[in-house]
Amino acid sequence: MSKSVPILVGVTGGIGSGKSTVCQVFSILGIPIYSADDRAKWLMTHDSSLKEEIISSFGESSYLPDGSLNRAFLAETVFSDPEKVAKINSLVHPAVGRDFDKWAKLQDSPYVIKEAALLFETGSADQLDYVINVSSPLKIRMARILLRDPHRTEAQVNHIINQQLPDEEKNERADFVIKNSDNKMVIPQILEIHNRLSSHMIEA
Repeated sequence: MSKSVPILVGVTGGIGSGKSTVCQVFSILGIPIYSADDRAKWLMTHDSSLKEEIISSFGESSYLPDGSLNRAFLAETVFSDPEKVAKINSLVHPAVGRDFDKWAKLQDSPYVIKEAALLFETGSADQLDYVINVSSPLKIRMARILLRDPHRTEAQVNHIINQQLPDEEKNERADFVIKNSDNKMVIPQILEIHNRLSSHMIEA
């Protein structure tokens, strides 16, 4: 009997929305979580073909002599230039997509979760069966970020927010929305989605 392929579910949300906390709850429920942002950093250092593409595009200075990513160089020369950001994203996002596909096929679960901040923006939502958006009011998000990341200024946070789709648009495009605000309980919302996704696999 062939192994069933898990349902592919994305969890996204603007910075400070609480998507990592939501994913921790799904993990407690036994669902495998793939952190696209963490994995992208790993692949940029360990995927030889991706490294070659980055060096070809941005030069040998992209990496330090020990082979690790030269974050200072990239921050200064790449991530400050929108065209170069688009270029590096065009290299990294497909590599993450391939890596996620391989990982998902190895999991033994009714569904798996890909956690990523820019699922809709990069088009990777199109490769998933369902997308969950974690939605939270802007004021609450800003307060969370400044508390969590004291090194960031309000202007820096606003710059990041402006790179992401508005919450309202993400909510419209998502299959499920988890509202993470002070007056809304998150765990019951997660359990409802978990039950629906798990039973979907059983009915299939």
